[in-house]
Amino acid sequence: MFSAIKTYFGHLLEVPDAVSPARYRSLRRIMTILMVTVSVTPLLILTGINHAQYMSTLEREMENPLYAMVRKSQASLELFLGERASTVSLIAHAYSFDDLTNEQTLNRVFLALKSEFQGFVDMGLVDVNGRQVAYVGPYKLKDADYAGQPWLSEAQVKGRYISDVFLGLRGFPHMVIAVHRMEESGREWTLRVTIDTSRLERLVAAVGLMQDTDAFLCDSRGILQTNSRFYGKVLDKLPLTLPPQSFETTVRPWKDDSGQDLMVAYTSLTGTDFMLLAVKPTLDIYKPWTALRSELLLVFCGGIAVIVLVSHLLMKHLVGRLQASDERRVAVFAQMEHNQKLSSIGRLAAGVAHEVNNPLMLIQENAGWIRDLLQDENPGNMVNYDEIMESTDKIEKHVQRAKGITQRMLGFGRRMNPGRSEIMVNVLVDQATEFLKTEARGRNITITKDFSADVPVILSDSAQLEQVFINIIDNAIDAIGKNGSITVRTEPWENGARIYFKDTGPGMDEETMQRIFDPFFTTKAVGEGTGLGLAICFTILEKLGGRIEVSSVVGQGTTFCISLPAEPPSQPLETSEDA
Repeated sequence: MFSAIKTYFGHLLEVPDAVSPARYRSLRRIMTILMVTVSVTPLLILTGINHAQYMSTLEREMENPLYAMVRKSQASLELFLGERASTVSLIAHAYSFDDLTNEQTLNRVFLALKSEFQGFVDMGLVDVNGRQVAYVGPYKLKDADYAGQPWLSEAQVKGRYISDVFLGLRGFPHMVIAVHRMEESGREWTLRVTIDTSRLERLVAAVGLMQDTDAFLCDSRGILQTNSRFYGKVLDKLPLTLPPQSFETTVRPWKDDSGQDLMVAYTSLTGTDFMLLAVKPTLDIYKPWTALRSELLLVFCGGIAVIVLVSHLLMKHLVGRLQASDERRVAVFAQMEHNQKLSSIGRLAAGVAHEVNNPLMLIQENAGWIRDLLQDENPGNMVNYDEIMESTDKIEKHVQRAKGITQRMLGFGRRMNPGRSEIMVNVLVDQATEFLKTEARGRNITITKDFSADVPVILSDSAQLEQVFINIIDNAIDAIGKNGSITVRTEPWENGARIYFKDTGPGMDEETMQRIFDPFFTTKAVGEGTGLGLAICFTILEKLGGRIEVSSVVGQGTTFCISLPAEPPSQPLETSEDA
């Protein structure tokens, strides 16, 4: 993975031949994403850990009170029921059947029992056949038949039994503690007492139930033994699947039949069929978190937004500097390559100029010799005297022009400093257009002039500028071929002048425009161009402190723009060399 990332970034950071903005946009985007990821990931991890710890703390804060509530209620309930069961068992073994059938004795025992313990409702003595032979209490239950009652059969089997809450003969909820005894004489009987179930509810409530918490007793079948806040009254069926029985206090998440998430603490009471449960909806756990969630989310999102913004701005700055550095390096490499080409061209041009100068000198000498011979002759004796003299003048004129060209070629080769003379730009441009006017007319090409009268006089090299103008116009004529137009326009520019050459030729694509000033690059057919003209123009204008720019649209023509300063640089770009 890391090697792939390294390879990707290495590819992005390579300096291309032409610096592409898309590469740096991609680099900036990838680096921003990585920086945001590196910055936000630890924040997300810490947030997740803190949230988990916070939730765990909240759960513990809920579990601990539930656990303590159940433990405390369990102790109270087991003590309440255990004391009363033990007391009833003690009475049953302290007195005989005959003693307890005496209602005065039974009444005295019951009153003593009530004075020591709360919660007793009545007391009765039941024979082996289930008939209550003696009774003390608020109801008329003497001779009541309890044969077949579950609590009686359970007591006869187990010896002592604490029943579930039931309606019985009374028609309202109550529970029974029954103790079975077999005397030495073989007589069997059962002592029973009734317990007020409201005492159980008070014991459960005594632990201090919170508003969002419920605690209650139920039997193994899920029948409520005390009233419940959430799930109904005594003897209602609990809408909750009971957790597995445990005599150890246990706290665990649970669900009721409606699917609501709960936290349940529960335990089974020793010696009974009861299960004590404390229930709290888990939704209540998250109330503190819910209250802070919007504020925390706002802070979290704000933090991420700040990280993204800072990362974006930082990467934009860094990648921008990298892009600028690469652009400078590309420009330096391009300039070095261009200078190398120009150096080669300069050496070639110098050699060509030296070779051409010699025949030019001979032509000039012979033209002068012809002129001297003609001056010695009588014009009247020669039929074509005037024509020969005119031709001689043209020869000398073009020899001088050729010598100027060779001198400029030598200057290009030697990197000579530009000359300085006052130039009327409009006049010089006009001369260049007039020089090629005949060729343009022969190809049905119209040259239109639009000269501004506000163009100032500048200091520059007139011969080299004329070469530049002629070269550009000549290239425009070649590009058009036949039937077209060239518009030459001048205007003031800063303290100097700006000249536009616009043609109606075929135009150029972007790739051609990028290479148009490279030496030896030409769009002409093989043998029709050297590709040096525009390169020489570029070099000349560079030495003169000016610049040349090109804009073109395929099918719509090309425009060259030359900008000239008021005067060339005081120091040449490069020192001159000897030929």
